[in-house]
Amino acid sequence: MNLHEYQAKEILSKHGVRIQRGYVAENLNSAISNAEKLSKETGTSFFVIKAQVHAGGRGKGGGIKLAKNLEEVKVHASNILGMNLITPQTSSLGKKVNQILIAEDVYYPGESEIKEIYISILLNRSTSTNMIVYSSEGGMDIEEVADKTPEKLFKEEINPILGLTESQCEKIANNLDLIGESHNEMKLFVKNLYQAYQESDASLFEINPVIKSSDNKIIAVDAKVTLDDNAMFRHPDFIKLRDIREENKFEVEASSYNLNYIKLDGNVGCIVNGAGLAMATMDIIKLAGGSPANFLDVGGTADANRVENAFRIILKDDNVKAILVNIFGGIVRCDRVAQGIVDAYKNIGDISIPIIVRLQGTNSKKAKEIIDQSGLKVHSVILLEEAAQKVKSVLS
Repeated sequence: MNLHEYQAKEILSKHGVRIQRGYVAENLNSAISNAEKLSKETGTSFFVIKAQVHAGGRGKGGGIKLAKNLEEVKVHASNILGMNLITPQTSSLGKKVNQILIAEDVYYPGESEIKEIYISILLNRSTSTNMIVYSSEGGMDIEEVADKTPEKLFKEEINPILGLTESQCEKIANNLDLIGESHNEMKLFVKNLYQAYQESDASLFEINPVIKSSDNKIIAVDAKVTLDDNAMFRHPDFIKLRDIREENKFEVEASSYNLNYIKLDGNVGCIVNGAGLAMATMDIIKLAGGSPANFLDVGGTADANRVENAFRIILKDDNVKAILVNIFGGIVRCDRVAQGIVDAYKNIGDISIPIIVRLQGTNSKKAKEIIDQSGLKVHSVILLEEAAQKVKSVLS
């Protein structure tokens, strides 16, 4: 589950990470009052107006603006609230901005140089350990840093038994060329950040930039946090942080039926059991000249009702020109899937697009009987190669 910046910063702050303070607003009046409140609490006279969407590159799309007074807060808040923000990480349609963050300006003047830093924590799947990735080149895309100045990109693997050590925190601060007060501040920042990552069961923390302020404070100016859905049972308070307005409507509906569904941009809908088989099925579709419209794993306990719901979701996608059902019956029984296909036809009504069905494994013969006796207009296949050729023929 992705979080908004303001939600991510709340988690960081609870674990002692110094953040750029601010308040979220969903309308113009709230934006103005929050700016006034922030000014009284922090003494700031400049404000940063930030669009709150689940996408990076907001500044490049005009979603982050500096306001030098309350009048400019009003102007920028009016322009950003309700806009369709297009960034390098959104579609061409962009994302509607439903709320903004009114934040303090932490780039205040001083004698010392302000320094921007990149820090992220994530799971290194190849080593099965958490990893801290960091660079002195904050404020830039990390891919660009890795490409142009790889010597400035550092990685620190965390031993799962020892945890983050004092020497590792020292090494990070040294590699970032921090001295004195800012050096000690960074060590504490990294400790608290890693604690927040672990205790929130996150899969990603990305802070870009972290700044060393002119008075040597280490501050998280931005925050991107992704929480592990599988650990949500340990964090019931996190459930309310989900913003379904930021999610694809088909994916939201699918999650209500406990279906593993991801919307794609292709023309062939997929209903499969098992993530590996789903990936292989999408490859088959590509090899046949089509393009998968979705990833959809009905799971090992799929019944007729779940299969029918899968059909309903796929058929709502106007781009879908054919549906491929590819089920290997192990735990899930092929006859249950076959009955779900029949029920979907009857309950949904006339399905005008071709359906290709491959049911192999547990009760596959019974499944074939159900399909054959139903009188449905489906293309039954046995081999994966047959499925590919049938996809190709129905699309041509």
